[in-house]
Amino acid sequence: MIRLHDILDMISAYNPEADVDQVKKAYVFAAKAHQGQTRRSGEPYLVHPMEVAGILAKMKLDLPSITTALLHDTVEDTVATLEEVEQLFSEEIKDLVDGVTKLSKVHFTTSEERQAENFRKMIMAMAKDIRVIIIKLADRVHNMRTLEHMPEMRQVAIAQETVDIYAPIANRLGIQEMKIELEDLSLKHLKPDVYQMIDDQVRKKRVKREKFIKDIKQVIIDKMKEHNIQCDIYGRLKHYYSIWKKMEIQHIPLDQVHDIVAFRMIVDNIQQCYEALGAIHALWRPVPGRFRDYIAMPKANNYQSLHTTVIGPQGERVEFQIRTQEMHAIAEHGVAAHWKYKEGKLIEQEDEMKFKWIRKLLEWQTELSDPAEFLDTVKLDLFADDVYVFTPKGELLEFPRGSTPLDFAYSIHTDVGHSCIGAKVSGKIVPLRYELHSGDTVEILTSKKKLPHKDWLNFVKTSRAKAKIRQQLRQDEQEKVSTIGRELLEKACRKYKLSINQILKSKELAAYAKKSSYDVAGVVASIGYGKLSAQQVIALFVPKDDLKNDEKDQKAESVIGKIVRKIKRSKGMVKVGGMGDMLVSFGKCCNPIPGDPIIGFVTRGRGVSIHVSNCPRVLGQNKERLINVEWDMSNASTRIARIRVVCVDQPGMLAKMTEAITEEGSNIAGASITINDDKTATNGFDIEIKDLTQLRNVIKSLERVKGIISVERVRG
Repeated sequence: MIRLHDILDMISAYNPEADVDQVKKAYVFAAKAHQGQTRRSGEPYLVHPMEVAGILAKMKLDLPSITTALLHDTVEDTVATLEEVEQLFSEEIKDLVDGVTKLSKVHFTTSEERQAENFRKMIMAMAKDIRVIIIKLADRVHNMRTLEHMPEMRQVAIAQETVDIYAPIANRLGIQEMKIELEDLSLKHLKPDVYQMIDDQVRKKRVKREKFIKDIKQVIIDKMKEHNIQCDIYGRLKHYYSIWKKMEIQHIPLDQVHDIVAFRMIVDNIQQCYEALGAIHALWRPVPGRFRDYIAMPKANNYQSLHTTVIGPQGERVEFQIRTQEMHAIAEHGVAAHWKYKEGKLIEQEDEMKFKWIRKLLEWQTELSDPAEFLDTVKLDLFADDVYVFTPKGELLEFPRGSTPLDFAYSIHTDVGHSCIGAKVSGKIVPLRYELHSGDTVEILTSKKKLPHKDWLNFVKTSRAKAKIRQQLRQDEQEKVSTIGRELLEKACRKYKLSINQILKSKELAAYAKKSSYDVAGVVASIGYGKLSAQQVIALFVPKDDLKNDEKDQKAESVIGKIVRKIKRSKGMVKVGGMGDMLVSFGKCCNPIPGDPIIGFVTRGRGVSIHVSNCPRVLGQNKERLINVEWDMSNASTRIARIRVVCVDQPGMLAKMTEAITEEGSNIAGASITINDDKTATNGFDIEIKDLTQLRNVIKSLERVKGIISVERVRG
């Protein structure tokens, strides 16, 4: 347990002029306020604020932050008030305590709308004073360290919230030390079997790996002496969450994760960073594509280092990170490393732009009203890993990894995005799906007639591009449907010799619209959608006896109605050009299932072959033989989807996986199991599913099973 003098000693070490009387006073105030309170572990409650203050002191934060850490639960959990805090300390500390208190009431495991609202509160607090979220992160770190004392269901909920929200925020703030600890502790509670399996395998090879690290360090130290470079070098294993993510993403067992060992080299200046890099590459062959220069182009959170991976001794891949002492401080403590104690500022003016992602989140929380879209947007921004590209004029722009020229176009202006027909990257024409790389120079090609296509949503990465495309598609659809609705209503009006303009302006239609929870435009659109018939609207103006009951006209009055009836007669799973009962087959290369975006390819003698719209096999075919197709969602037929599940090899796992699949209403049509050398198993399942939603539910159900490492849909 940390003591008050430990915290005071840490403060004095990095800020000798600090007036620690304020911290002592906060300790006394918190001790009295929390007197008699205990945590679930049985410890005195005061242990928690003391540990939080210790975490912040280790990060070298300013006195108001450490004082707030000691006081952060007093207003929420005791009879203390904000007025008392302001009176005894200061307005600044009162505001910080108030901010942290509000964030303590923010939980992310509730319904979507509530979750979005709580997320908005957190973003506002971050924008107002970044120290609030740093204190909250320290609070979360200590709570995660003692999470085993909570009920199991709460452990899972808190751990999921931590890995979804708090770890990405720590990463975005550049606080790698916190991010790593939060991720590892989350994995320990979310997937204890996986965590234990990794831990067991790592411990087995500990002695061998420690010798490997020691030998590499000695080689590097000797090499740096040859070049007169003063260097501190540390060897370490990658943290468990990072190892698990690599296993999950690459669908490989632990013994195939090669670059588990990483070395961190700290030198005196930037010139020595590059000299050290050259010396390492002279020793061992670098792995192509694994060099990253984050010194020349820092990450959005101000992180700087040189990264390289080499084929080291015994053919094992080894990663090196080379940085200066100042870069190291920023890498470990991120935004907190920028503190200017005497002036009480968080970051210097010139550094403020490097944290503009917070302002970006602020913009989205005001622009996006739909909770689901807002949550998708901000989570995407939190998890983004950046690439840096140039405009033709040399301006540097940052994008999430995997971004395309379309993302670039929408970042310039919405109209540029809408009218984009192609792009030149470094002088060469590339497809819109091209993934941008750091250093690319991008030029957008436009056409006045071009508008967004729904397929764009399948490959754009940025939240801005997704939101603007969806917005335009909704607007286009509304316009088309309104046009159809007006045409159908106009046709009905001509039959009864009525004026459509008079009907649209009439009190009767306005009253009908209000009663039906529409406005007049909504009534017209509903006719286009087929939700209402033009005949229902005409009935407001024509006596019942005068209404013509022509069955053919009623069938013809709605284009949507025709399609709906055609769907009901169709026996096939896919409609080709709006027609059912066509001869179709499904491509084995991509194995499409209902819900996937699809395209048809007209074959010779075998009807239409159905593929996922981005299937490489179809993209290279003659475009004249491609045809628009759509799923017949009224059809109850099922398709076989293939999934690959990697799990810990232990008794009962197959039964748990089978139960998880059948719980979602899916049948298992086939299965295969392969036992791996690292005590994991790779399982293949062929499952019968109705649509993409059911498949996603099956995957989520499997991911919740303890012992599951990764779940992946297999296309071919």
